[in-house]
Amino acid sequence: MKIRCVVTGQTESGKSIFVTDAAREPVTLGMLPGFEFHRLWGSETTVQLPSDGKAPLPARYFPAPQGFRFGFFTVPPGTHTIAQDVDMASALAELQEKLPGMAEVLEFDHPGMHTTDTVDFDVIVSGEAYLELDDGAEVLLKAGDCVVQNGTRHAWHNRSSENCVIAVALVGAQRRR
Repeated sequence: MKIRCVVTGQTESGKSIFVTDAAREPVTLGMLPGFEFHRLWGSETTVQLPSDGKAPLPARYFPAPQGFRFGFFTVPPGTHTIAQDVDMASALAELQEKLPGMAEVLEFDHPGMHTTDTVDFDVIVSGEAYLELDDGAEVLLKAGDCVVQNGTRHAWHNRSSENCVIAVALVGAQRRR
């Protein structure tokens, strides 16, 4: 799926303008067929305004404590785990190349489970998915439902026959140790 992203900004004289208007291709991974990640916007620091709207996308998938990210991800239908025939060394190299920082938070003994130092604002755009927390606690979320994820350990599962598309804003947080 392509996501259209319109970005605005301001000229030096203060006039509001459209900077870009383009469809964005998803990031896909061989080890997770059907999953799509649309990385659209982000920063590692508090943004200063006015903005020319040309901010580069940060390298790492998850933001630093003062940073943020905006994007979408698609959870495909059915139960998906890492295929048995996957060359893990190659799969992890691809994951690190395409979604830097993702492998550091994943629990490979419990596929999909992860914990990040972020507050996530998730909105189910289409389809449905189960959000799993510790000890198998789950909630079914459908189109229009939202979640505020406060740095908790979690995983997404799609047990339906259609893709689940989720819009997400990730805000970097400082975790007390």
